[in-house]
Amino acid sequence: MSSEDQTAEAELRYNPDIPHGARIWNYWVGGKDNFPADREVAEAAIRAYPGIVAIARESRKALVRVVRFLTEEAGIRQFLDIGTGLPTENNTHEVAQGIAPESRIVYVDNDPLVLLHARALLTSTPRGATAYLEADVREPEEILEQAAATLDFDKPIGLILFGVLGAAVKETDEARGIVQALLARMAPGSYIAINDSVHGEADKAADAVAEGGYEYTVRYYEEIAGFFDGTELIEPGLVPNALWRPDGPDGELLPSHCGVGRKP
Repeated sequence: MSSEDQTAEAELRYNPDIPHGARIWNYWVGGKDNFPADREVAEAAIRAYPGIVAIARESRKALVRVVRFLTEEAGIRQFLDIGTGLPTENNTHEVAQGIAPESRIVYVDNDPLVLLHARALLTSTPRGATAYLEADVREPEEILEQAAATLDFDKPIGLILFGVLGAAVKETDEARGIVQALLARMAPGSYIAINDSVHGEADKAADAVAEGGYEYTVRYYEEIAGFFDGTELIEPGLVPNALWRPDGPDGELLPSHCGVGRKP
């Protein structure tokens, strides 16, 4: 399907009256790509657990630090960012190509609104490349096949799964299988970065958004840690977002964790 056909199909599927996770998240991080239906659910979550706004913003900061680490210290020049969400400041390609202009990035999401905004994600340095795929994280083989048009899977890749496993995959065994399928295709020396919410205060926000028609699966710490099986966890391990290699004073410790693992 051509990019024009994809955009036309996305416009048909796009419904601002139905709350969507990407737009709810966009509201929490201070974006403007959201509508009354999204804001109603987002505000209900804030009333249930005010810390959800800080979780969203700390998660974004952690993503920037992770991409910076992978580019500067690990030498990664290829990224597969699944569940990218709506474009904001400091997107993966902006951080990576700001350090290494030759970096190549593939974004993946299945939200029609993200597709409509994909042009903002498709900017690139002349030496690098960016691409956007409309695909579902629950179809890893399809993602890998399409991403191979931009990425060289014989070389290390940085796999980014920030918030997508909780947003899109309810069963933990299924989520684990997806992660393993993606990792199996990655070359040795690749990295996987995962961010998701753990049981605790975040449950209140998850319950509130579920009442508004949007489900998010909160998992136990041990379940998220299990997604890193077969990799070597990079220090400081799976920790609250604010503690993952902070570049300033520690932020608020919240029930959302981040970790990075290296495939040996």
